[in-house]
Amino acid sequence: AEMQKLVHMEERLQERVVGQEEAVRAVSNAVRRARSGLQDPNRPIGSFLFAGPTGVGKTELARALAEFLFDDESAMVRLDMSEYMEKHSVARLIGAPPGYVGYDEGGQLTEAVRRRPYSVILFDEIEKAHRDVFNVLLQVLDDGRLTDGQGRTVDFRNTVVILTSNLGSQHIAGGDHDEERKRVTDAIRAELRPELLNRIDEVVVFHSLGREELARIVEIQLRRLGKLLAEKQLKLELTERARLAVGKAGYDPVYGARPLKRALQRMVLDPLAIKVLQGDFRPGEIVRVDAGPSDDVLTFTRVDGSAGQAATLH
Repeated sequence: AEMQKLVHMEERLQERVVGQEEAVRAVSNAVRRARSGLQDPNRPIGSFLFAGPTGVGKTELARALAEFLFDDESAMVRLDMSEYMEKHSVARLIGAPPGYVGYDEGGQLTEAVRRRPYSVILFDEIEKAHRDVFNVLLQVLDDGRLTDGQGRTVDFRNTVVILTSNLGSQHIAGGDHDEERKRVTDAIRAELRPELLNRIDEVVVFHSLGREELARIVEIQLRRLGKLLAEKQLKLELTERARLAVGKAGYDPVYGARPLKRALQRMVLDPLAIKVLQGDFRPGEIVRVDAGPSDDVLTFTRVDGSAGQAATLH
């Protein structure tokens, strides 16, 4: 079962990550190499640099990977590198040495991995980190272990290390992908140390998302909402007009999927939350959502699940 799961890894990840086939394939290949015993056992399962603009699925792929490998989306340690811009902030990663303030607390990175050795570690916006943080990363990528401030060795061999970066993302505008990849890679090489890039399994450049990909993201978000409503014994139905209205309101090629999620919240979740709290829907009923006279406003209709009778709620 485990082997079959790994063989079909791309399909599982693409249920959550839309329009990034190259990224999904690169991650899947690295995981299969590690799990089949064809990779250095003293290094992490995989190490990647995800480059690309905001809202295209870099963090979502990390979450999907945590769920796939460790059956738990929360098996992900996210470290925002904007908090590690100063030289002294390295101590916060591995813990302060004896005699210094915070010695008893342990490091944010080492403690998280010591408590949960099977996890995905996400270093977000790595270009913002101080150079000394890179020295810590080099040791993790080289040896698969790290010594914390209290002298304890922390094992990273069962982790996946992911760095994200926005470097060169201004060059990604939905044009020729090979040319965009070259420009982004050049920007990364100009900024990050070569010894770090040499130790990473793969530099993955994410595409910008088009209307077709955003429409698929709407479907994924609606499936999640449908599962939440199912717990209240309600069923959600969106007409094609309603889906198009949400997609149109949330389309922004610069900011990717994030405006789409906000449009879905504003147009569907917020009014639906009020109606659920008011008791407008009863268990067993269907919530049918359609586009109103204005595309910016959706209508919510209560449909009896058994009788099929409809009542529009304003």
